[in-house]
Amino acid sequence: MHYGYIGLGNLGAACAGCLLRAGFKVTVYDLNADLAAPLVAGGATLAKSAEDAAASVDHVITCLPSPAVSERVLRNILPHMKPGMSWVEMSTLGRDEVMRLSAVAAEAGVRMMELPVTGGVHLAHQGKITMLAGGDKDLYGLHLRAMQAMGDRIFHIGPLGSASIIKVITNMLAFIHLKATSEALMLAKRGGLDLGQAWHAIQASSGNSFVHETEGALILNGSYDIAFNIDLALKDLGFALGFGREFGVPLDLASITNQTYIAAKAAYGGEAQSPMIAKLLEDLLGTDLRAEGFPARLT
Repeated sequence: MHYGYIGLGNLGAACAGCLLRAGFKVTVYDLNADLAAPLVAGGATLAKSAEDAAASVDHVITCLPSPAVSERVLRNILPHMKPGMSWVEMSTLGRDEVMRLSAVAAEAGVRMMELPVTGGVHLAHQGKITMLAGGDKDLYGLHLRAMQAMGDRIFHIGPLGSASIIKVITNMLAFIHLKATSEALMLAKRGGLDLGQAWHAIQASSGNSFVHETEGALILNGSYDIAFNIDLALKDLGFALGFGREFGVPLDLASITNQTYIAAKAAYGGEAQSPMIAKLLEDLLGTDLRAEGFPARLT
């Protein structure tokens, strides 16, 4: 199986690298050619354009920063894709975008499988990220070996559109947990506790979370560098709040967390790292949350 991988940001480059290491033939493309260099050194073929990539492979995977970019790339590559090819979309899209773009692809004889992921870029580099597939069962089976190369926990959530819902739910929970762990760490610091000890005690408690273990550590280091920015968080929270309105579910915690991210964007800019919502508290109270022995990035 020869895959074209378009979009080599933090997540895309990690997943494309996993495909290469598993022995897949991979052709890559990104607007920033420098991002492709490590993959080319590892055996990937560099395409001159997204269109050239789509024309030379069996199936195309995209991992792009926004629904608008996904649509633009799809419309550009469809004329170069052969009927019967698959488009595997790893970007985080809303359910409505998934259904609309799958119809666009179907008109050209191309079938779509949505494949958002969750767990963090550090796990993607290890091939241990969680994969959330939505689409026909036969497509899931066709691409299962590739998914197994990129992740170690793979779920076929259901038909197209279902994976986008669970992905938004998992991200919503992560942002809420990040706000909660920021406030918990500040309580510990202002209460005079050793922050390193407090982090470990929370980790060993019923109040622990994956976010506390990962992003909480980056807050204590002061790097906040999770490779996921505030604009992306706001995009995903917007999707979650939209589902809340559609399904009639009040999302009080998500709404409050969304306001925190809006404040963080105003303070630090949309490109700032998502865990910098903790810095809002630090700046407000003039109290930093540093502790020794915590990493600048997750590995």
